Parts: sequence; structure tokens; C-alpha cells
Amino acid sequence: MGTWHTLYTPCGAVQAWRAEPAGTPRGAVVVAHEIFGLLPHYQRLCERLADAGFIALAPAHFDLIEPGLVLSTDQAGADRGRSVVNRLGLDCGLDTTETAAQLLQAEGHEVGVLGFSWGGTVALLANTRLGLPAVSYYATRNPPYLDEPAQTPLMFHFGALDTAIPPDTIELHRQKQPQAQVFVYADANHAFNRDPDPAYHPQAAALAWERTLGFFGEYLQ
Repeated sequence: MGTWHTLYTPCGAVQAWRAEPAGTPRGAVVVAHEIFGLLPHYQRLCERLADAGFIALAPAHFDLIEPGLVLSTDQAGADRGRSVVNRLGLDCGLDTTETAAQLLQAEGHEVGVLGFSWGGTVALLANTRLGLPAVSYYATRNPPYLDEPAQTPLMFHFGALDTAIPPDTIELHRQKQPQAQVFVYADANHAFNRDPDPAYHPQAAALAWERTLGFFGEYLQ
């Protein structure tokens, strides 16, 4: 099981969930959550990364606004979550991610970033601005930042049924970041990786996870 740790970021203190592999780490991954806060789903995801051999560290970004805030994944939660991340800002999201990455780098680990939705854009910026290999899942806020040059390997995952990220937006990722790996999953919607919510698509989630682990296995050696 993982444990809670305190991170002292330029924007304030946050709690972060950390999971450790049983053996020698293959690398370390900072996890950036979506607009509902650090759901139990992300703690389980950290455990899965640890099972695959990676140290996982997931900051609770919402602690900068309201300590311990975790929202329901219904429409009311989404509405409040958008308000929270707009107050928080991507700059503080990135600063928090950088603090987590620096801690892991100081321990001697190669570090990547894995982000979902709002956190997927944090992951993109961690690549273009911090030089960290990054995997971004169904991030609706990416387009304004796609002209920023990638510094390291980059991977994107999208659901074909996600109306918030239509085909022309996905194509924009291919055009603006031609070196990146871009995957689209038929019959999958936004948040297709979020188990056990209704949007969860087990086949798409499993394939995307396999590709994500392969990515970090290759680029964090």
C-alpha cells in the first residue's frame, strides 16, 4: 500500500500519495489528476504503477485551494471541479508537478509524468517546459499549448466518442506534435480509464495502459 507525504511547492503545501515497487525501481512517475481531485482511483493507479516496477507519486493539487477536497464525478462535481482548477491554474499545477519530480530526481530516479484530463495538460507542459517524458490522457485544454516544442518523448490517448475532443482537435495534436505517439480508441469516451465510473471502457483502458507502461519502460531506463 502507498503512503501520504507532504510536498512543499511554490504555491503551498499539498499531500501526495506515494507507492513503491517491491524491487529496484525502473523509474518514477508523477501522476496528475483530473478536475475531481485525487480520487481513490488515482491511489489505485499508483499501486498499479508500483506493481509494474515504478515509483508513483500523485500530488493532491486541490490541497492548494481546499485541503482534502475530492469531488463526486457527476455533473455537480464537474462544475465545481472546473471552478477549482481555474482558480488553481496550470502554472501552480505545473509547479506542484515539478516539485514532485525534483524530489524523485534527487533520489536518483529518471522521472516521467502521467496526466488525465486537466492533468493531461499538466503532463504536456511538464514535457515542453520541464523536459520530462509525458503521457497525456484525454486532455481538453491542450490546444493552446501545442505549439510549444516537445523536449522529450510524448504520448497522447483519446476516446473516439469524446465530444469535448473532436477529430479535428485530435488531428491538431498530430500536426503540431508530429513526433508524438497519438492513439484513438473506438467506442471509448472521455475518462475511459476512470474505473469504476460509467465512462470506463475496459478494453480501451487496458490497451492504453499497456502502451503507457511500455512508454515509461522505454524512456525512463
